[in-house]
Amino acid sequence: MKKIVFLIVVLATSMSCKHTEETTAADARTTVKDSTIAGADQDEHGCLASAGFTWSKMYKDCVRMFTGMQLTPVDQPNNEDETLSAYVLFSEDKSQAEVFMPNSESIILKRSKEGQPWINNDYQLVPWKGYILKKGETNLYAGDGEIGNKFSGSSDTEQ
Repeated sequence: MKKIVFLIVVLATSMSCKHTEETTAADARTTVKDSTIAGADQDEHGCLASAGFTWSKMYKDCVRMFTGMQLTPVDQPNNEDETLSAYVLFSEDKSQAEVFMPNSESIILKRSKEGQPWINNDYQLVPWKGYILKKGETNLYAGDGEIGNKFSGSSDTEQ
């Protein structure tokens, strides 16, 4: 009788461990699957990075920064890698400029009057032959001042 009770306890224990392992594995698959669902990449403000949106401190809304003015790195002027570019969005009255640089938070620059650079601490956005973004005396990015993406990435539009 003791052998039968012992056998039942051992079987019950081994069955419950197997069930726990299967449940954990199933939960892991569900977690991975859920995190890869389109639109599951919202930031803390609800902006969808997969749709090209990022949070704008200036507009207090989700924006597509690449619809602004594109500035290319001064040390790589012919580089067509858009992820290395900085983008600038202006406030409606042009008194503020929000700069989005790769791998950093956006910076809001302000200017005192028209014709003057936008400034925030060491950063300056200077309107000169387009625009130049400087940190201290170092030129970081430059652009022609045109709004929008400079690289089409496709030759489908040629006629």
